[in-house]
Amino acid sequence: MPIVIRLDVMLAKRKVRSNELAQAIGITQANLSLLKSEKVKGIRFSTLEAICKYLDCQPGDILEYQPDEDETSLRDSA
Repeated sequence: MPIVIRLDVMLAKRKVRSNELAQAIGITQANLSLLKSEKVKGIRFSTLEAICKYLDCQPGDILEYQPDEDETSLRDSA
């Protein structure tokens, strides 16, 4: 998937533990773990907002777009 989740990087920068963030924003540690490991298909804007508010960051600090090689090759050949 071309969207990479960098939540673990922001947690480390802010020196916040996953369980602390999960409790603060009202989601389970299991769901936060799934998000960190990129095993989710989507995220609610309200959850993203809560994460950004708690970690004092922007969505772009957490989410990064990295196109697949196939997509890049197709675009370049067009």
